[in-house]
Amino acid sequence: MPLVPFASLPDDSRVWVFGADPALNEQTSARLLAVVDSFLADWVAHGEPLTSARELRDGRFLVIGVDQSATAYASGCSIDGLYRKLKELEQASGTSLLSREHVYYRGSDGGIRSVTRDEFARLSSEGRIGADTTVFDTSITSLGELRQRFELPAAGSWHRALLTV
Repeated sequence: MPLVPFASLPDDSRVWVFGADPALNEQTSARLLAVVDSFLADWVAHGEPLTSARELRDGRFLVIGVDQSATAYASGCSIDGLYRKLKELEQASGTSLLSREHVYYRGSDGGIRSVTRDEFARLSSEGRIGADTTVFDTSITSLGELRQRFELPAAGSWHRALLTV
């Protein structure tokens, strides 16, 4: 199936959100998206093409979506292929994409910050971040969730478990 515009995917599409650490510059973003586009154009599950899309948000978040109502569901093998490709991209770019240890939040200047979970908890204990701090939930799995609650206050997310204040 062809690579489709991200906005055309329905809310029930399966998504994966990969946070980039450090943030991607324009040149690295262009290279990453070219490789991802090439992979998605040929992405299949059990021999069936997947209707997929991608977008890069804020130079930090690579979002890949599959419209599972259009064709085949992304299977374990096809998902493994995606992760292998992203692992290659990590090594080529020097940017972490697959780590689940990072927490992303908006700093007081509006910029997006990336810290480990332990650092996030420490910043909370120091009063530098709190329940109203805007965080990004990279654990969401549907496009509807992405559209509704990707960026939200820490108190309304799993991040609240890391808050100490």
